[in-house]
Amino acid sequence: MTTFRNKRYKNLLGSVDEDPMATVANLFDVAMVFAVVLILAMFTALSVPGLLSSKDDIAIIKNPGSDDMEIITKKGVEIDHYQISNEEIGGDGQRLGVAYRLPSGEVVYVPEKKTSKN
Repeated sequence: MTTFRNKRYKNLLGSVDEDPMATVANLFDVAMVFAVVLILAMFTALSVPGLLSSKDDIAIIKNPGSDDMEIITKKGVEIDHYQISNEEIGGDGQRLGVAYRLPSGEVVYVPEKKTSKN
């Protein structure tokens, strides 16, 4: 009679032959979903969801005013990265406009009007 009870309870509780690592695999899946949600939340909180979209054009300036300043621009799906250096360069070129630094520290670029040369 005791063997009948043991079999009945054994069937209710599930098989004993289950893999003990199965729950760890499920925890890994949950952790991966949590990581993806966390990354998406960071992009949204930092107001840079435009980096994921090909419609928006974005310019990001890292470390403004310092020696290791970097400019990252995104136009469509193309991303360009520029590093600012203190080296002076020379050569022939065309003047494109004038830049002014405002008291607030912002820099404003004013393009020159094209004038016809006679």
